[in-house]
Amino acid sequence: MRLSELIRMSMRTVLSSPLRTFLTMLGVIIGVSSVVTLVSIGQGTSEAIAKQYENMGTNLLVVTANGNGRATQLDYNDLMNFENFPEFKAIAPTMTKSGSNIKYDRTQEKYTVLGTNDRYLGIVKSDIDKGRNLAPADMEFRSNVAILGSEVAKTFFGTLDPVGEDINIDGVVFTVVGTLQTKGSNISGSSIDSTIIVPLESARRQFKLGQIRTTYVEAPTKDDIYKAQETMKQYLTYKFKSDTGFVLTNQDELLKARTEATNTLTNQLVAVALISLLVGGIGIMNIMLVTVSERTREIGIRKSIGAKRRNILLQFLVEAVVISGLGGLIGLLIGIGLSYALPYFSPKQTTKLSLDISLYAFLFSVLVGVIFGLYPANKASKLRPIDALRFD
Repeated sequence: MRLSELIRMSMRTVLSSPLRTFLTMLGVIIGVSSVVTLVSIGQGTSEAIAKQYENMGTNLLVVTANGNGRATQLDYNDLMNFENFPEFKAIAPTMTKSGSNIKYDRTQEKYTVLGTNDRYLGIVKSDIDKGRNLAPADMEFRSNVAILGSEVAKTFFGTLDPVGEDINIDGVVFTVVGTLQTKGSNISGSSIDSTIIVPLESARRQFKLGQIRTTYVEAPTKDDIYKAQETMKQYLTYKFKSDTGFVLTNQDELLKARTEATNTLTNQLVAVALISLLVGGIGIMNIMLVTVSERTREIGIRKSIGAKRRNILLQFLVEAVVISGLGGLIGLLIGIGLSYALPYFSPKQTTKLSLDISLYAFLFSVLVGVIFGLYPANKASKLRPIDALRFD
């Protein structure tokens, strides 16, 4: 008997009891759809995390001083001297003042003010929308100039061009020299869109800020960031006479750690989903054993007119595979549909459909049919014609 004929016979048998067939396939449907959906969510999340880190730059090192007192203060000139080393491309020390009162005309809001230099925007991959960046002269002469994040500019000026206008920051007048393009939140949840950038020394003098707490370091390449990290660690350990007064945060290491954690969680969820496939396989074995019992006389008749053992084996095995294959196909379609639909219902959720994993999930469902259908098919093929014909 040809395989195509066996498949047609199996389809007729399966479709003759649609409800029973659907309930049998349910475990396989849930398993395959869960695997496809969970993997797409995991890969989408990993890709979103990678993009957020890429927006900050994976060749970025963040230096944070934790100690108090002059012995643990970072010196601006000392930090800038590191740009003479080949493993350092740009350095931007920063000072931050949160909750500053910003006034323009009759509008007043609270925003974060960041004091830094002209390298900062290049390091954090932010672009000027209108006007200009900070200039070395602004640092040298401690100019009261400011660059507005897109949210700040929209709050105070709407669609108007704010360049050249004066704003009041905690009682000090600053002239707007530029605005930033919208960037959105970074991996920590903060956003440069709601930040006002001023020269570091202007921030220190006007707002009585103490010391440099955070410094952004950019390396020429991703490989150089590890050299820069080691050089900076040696310098800070020598300066602070300890290796506990500072923290070095390597963006590339953070990206790898977050991606690994996401992949681990996804793999665990997929392992749970695969249990549904195994449960579905047990359901297929159960229903095939019942089918063999119900069709014992049919088996006896077929054997008595010349059907060989392999014909009976293949017939019931193909039926099991058809059930699992149809369940896998339905689960695959549901999983693909959910992968594309989730971002519409939850805009913050990103998904990325993996065709390879989807194919593997479907093939695994077919394999489940083979494994769990083999025993009932083998049992049917071993029935003696005389015993099968006597079965009541």
